[in-house]
Formats: sequence, C-alpha cells, structure tokens
Amino acid sequence: MHNLRLILLILAVSSGVIASVLLLRSSFHREQAFSRSTQADRESKTTSMPGGLDGVEAELRAKLAVAPDYSYFFDQLKVAFPVEYQAFLRMHSRRSNSKADEPNPDILLAEATRFLRVSRGTAAAKAGLPAIQHIFELQAAMLAALAADDPSLCAEFLSASESNRFYAFSAHHRGLVAALGLAGLEAIRDGEVKQIDRAAPANEDFSDFENALRGKGLAEAEIAALLDGKTRGASISDARLCEAGQVYLETLNTLPEPMRLRIYGFAIELMARSETSSWR
Repeated sequence: MHNLRLILLILAVSSGVIASVLLLRSSFHREQAFSRSTQADRESKTTSMPGGLDGVEAELRAKLAVAPDYSYFFDQLKVAFPVEYQAFLRMHSRRSNSKADEPNPDILLAEATRFLRVSRGTAAAKAGLPAIQHIFELQAAMLAALAADDPSLCAEFLSASESNRFYAFSAHHRGLVAALGLAGLEAIRDGEVKQIDRAAPANEDFSDFENALRGKGLAEAEIAALLDGKTRGASISDARLCEAGQVYLETLNTLPEPMRLRIYGFAIELMARSETSSWR
C-alpha cells in the first residue's frame, strides 16, 4: 500500500514541524521520564522553578508576545488539552534551565503542535468531514505559499529535507502556520467527541487516485515521488516538483467524498502513529 508520503509530510510541516527533531526527541524523552517520577519529586521540581509553572507560562507568553497568532493557539491548547499544555510547559522549563538555545516563537509552535500530535493525533482521523477537510484546505494554502516564496524550499518540504529556512518562512506567514496548527487541534477535539470509524483505503482507491493524477498531466516519475516517496530524479526540477505537489492536493480534493475521507483519515492516523514510533 502506498505510504502517502506527501500527505504525511504536509501534515508534519503544516503544524510547523520541520527542524529541531533531535532536540524535540530529547525533550520528549525527558518529559516521559518526568511523568514517571513520584508525586513528591514532581512537586519538588515544579516548585524549584521561579514562580512554578505560572512563572514558566509567563516566560513562554513573553516569548510569544511578538506572535499574537501563535499566542491564540496556545490559549486554545490550554483550554482544550490542559494536561498536554502543562507537560509542554515543563518540557520548555527544563530546556531553559539547561541553557539550551532559546527557541523563537516559530520553533515553540512547532514543538507544541508536534507534542500534541504525538499525544492525541490519532483522534483527528475520527473527526467529521468539515474538520478534516479544513486541514487539507489549509495544507494546500501552505504549499501554494511555499511555491510562491521559494520553489527550492517547497521542494525540500516535499522531499522531507530538514531546513531551518522553514522557520524564516514561518515568521512571515504566521497567520497561516497558526491556522494550520489550530485546524489540527480542532480536528483532534472533534474526533475525540465524534469517534467516527472509517475503513482504510483500498487498493482501488489508490489506483483511481493515480489515474486521476495522470489525467492532470503528472508523469510516472512525479507520481512515484509523491505517492511512494521515491527519490526524485534530476529531471524533476524544484519548481516542477512543487507544482506537482499542488496538483496532487487539488486532485485529491476532487475525489468522491467516501474515497477522499478514507485517504484523509488514513493519512492523519498514519502520521500520528509514525511520529509516535519515531520518538520512542
């Protein structure tokens, strides 16, 4: 079965997760260890922070002051998933105490959205059509913005190449990046309420999708690069790969609703499970 690599990549990047993978993994493992500590040890560690978690939150909010769109995401995270919000604060505090490089607002949003997706991301696959559809609409907008800004960065995005350049891009598109993070959060919340079970896509779904892509003018090498994650040949330029990615999402959006939802749900769940496995 196709691994839908493009969709997975878009899900990852759409929530602001392109770089700092090693840092995130390290922080996540520290948070797991912290969660396994005794209650007394937990209280000791928390109270040793200036102002406790309230002080950590104040410090975090100060860093987000220049990015009000991101602050709103954290407001919603605190209301919808307070456990994850507090866990993120503890993770952020320990990194600050270790004198690690101070993250900018774009990195903070990236970390928070990935932290949430690792914890609860599979629930988004069970959301209703409007919530899931909104994620993919915003992903298409993200890809279009990347294409207009820098085709080479767009190609890196589609090829899973990590680049800190994405954070510079995010700094100039914070409204879009925050909207994508919020769309993921809302889909998780919606999925936890509605719990819609969907069948996995069948081989016929992928065959029909491939045929639709061919009908849009994509070559076999381009389809292979997008669907199977195969290394693209030198013949596929950055601009062309980026254009093919946009055609991919546009075509996906035209598939019959039942087929489209099977692929959407499968992609979202696979992304969440893939990230969780990679952090263990």
